[in-house]
Amino acid sequence: MKFKTIIEPFRIKTVQPIRQTTREERERLLQKAHYNVFLLKADDVLIDLLTDSGTGAMSAQQWSGMMLGDESYAGASSFYKFEAAVKKITGFEHVLPCHQGRAAERILFGCMLKPGDVVPNNTHFDTTRAHVEYRGAKALDIPIPEGRDPALIHPFKGNMDLQALEKILQGKQVPLVVITVTNNSNGGQPVSMANIRQASEICHRYNVPLILDCARFAENAWFIKIREDGYANKTPLEIAQEMFQYADGACMSAKKDGMANIGGFLAIKDDDKLAKQCKDVLILTEGFSTYGGLAGYDLEALAVGLQEVLHEDYLEYRIRSVAYLGEKLTECGIPIVQPPGGHAIYIDAKAMLPHIPSNQFPAWALTLALYVEGGVRSVELGGMMFGKNDANPAEPNSAMELVRLAFPRRTYTQSHIDYVSEVLYHVNSIKDTIRGVKIVEAPAVLPHFSAKMAPV
Repeated sequence: MKFKTIIEPFRIKTVQPIRQTTREERERLLQKAHYNVFLLKADDVLIDLLTDSGTGAMSAQQWSGMMLGDESYAGASSFYKFEAAVKKITGFEHVLPCHQGRAAERILFGCMLKPGDVVPNNTHFDTTRAHVEYRGAKALDIPIPEGRDPALIHPFKGNMDLQALEKILQGKQVPLVVITVTNNSNGGQPVSMANIRQASEICHRYNVPLILDCARFAENAWFIKIREDGYANKTPLEIAQEMFQYADGACMSAKKDGMANIGGFLAIKDDDKLAKQCKDVLILTEGFSTYGGLAGYDLEALAVGLQEVLHEDYLEYRIRSVAYLGEKLTECGIPIVQPPGGHAIYIDAKAMLPHIPSNQFPAWALTLALYVEGGVRSVELGGMMFGKNDANPAEPNSAMELVRLAFPRRTYTQSHIDYVSEVLYHVNSIKDTIRGVKIVEAPAVLPHFSAKMAPV
């Protein structure tokens, strides 16, 4: 008999205490942090859903593997274990380790982009967009129309608009195309295998390489398995291998589906010239090509994590945990991006707080309320993260105002998530009292990380 409850496919061996705070303390701490949850101390956060990047718990196998870490400067055995794990999944010839995903983006875009170029993506995330724009190129988001409607139910809202892609390739200076799996900025929504395959066919007709931003490739593979015809009997590994088969390269922040606290890679299928160029930059800026800014024990942890992330019991539990919170919020009328994504719940702050105009950052305001009322740290994906609209500088660049509650891997239990839902129920009951915010001081690039804000 198959039972209804999906349990965590692990036992807890080591615990870390969480410090309780009062509402009055949190008000003072938030003021001291200039009303930016990034500037809070982690010890002052009760439930930390700011990001799923590098914040998960590692397995006993990963910790034991770290004891085998080879810290040789060149040719370390730990690198070859890591390389083998990446090659098994991607099938790519060239694997360059990096300290995290943004390093892979910086190296690749530095070698391939020049001012005036256009880079289409289903939806760029923050660092990807910043690295494109830093090179003087334009980051162009072309999600399918369904992906722009938070409330709409669609199995693959992360898909790229293929008609828009072909039109861009016909008339723009495009050195590469990127597909982000899953589509983080669009609610953690998956991309179908059919969409990846068709995008690949279009790109290759125009001799333009297709790059996967694959931080959450395993979660995307699981959605394909359970939602797309013809994949139910395939393993997540087989599905992932097919995804990469259609691409020419990949950038990965392995702090997500690498199941580790640090690390990433740039992988290139068969372009030896590009690989050499990227390797030269890697050596200049990250470290030698067999460690890339990582310790040997980090490479060992990644080699194990890249295998564990494809276990079906883990993926079933992972996706179900996120959906569980999504269902609870939907039941009480809190608007979220539907259906729930793979690594996070995204609250539609524009719909929840219609009294706050976009230029007063409703999603940012909601992150402050969640922290003050319950000690829950989340992150804004809206007008602050994605900057100003070039066509209308008075308005934010983002079409949506989302608050992301990202689930660290293997970190919180069901009771933690039940507590988060209670906090959200309470915030929803007082939502009319939440005020917008204004910018006091912010850098031009990636402003959300260090901006100083104030209530309106």
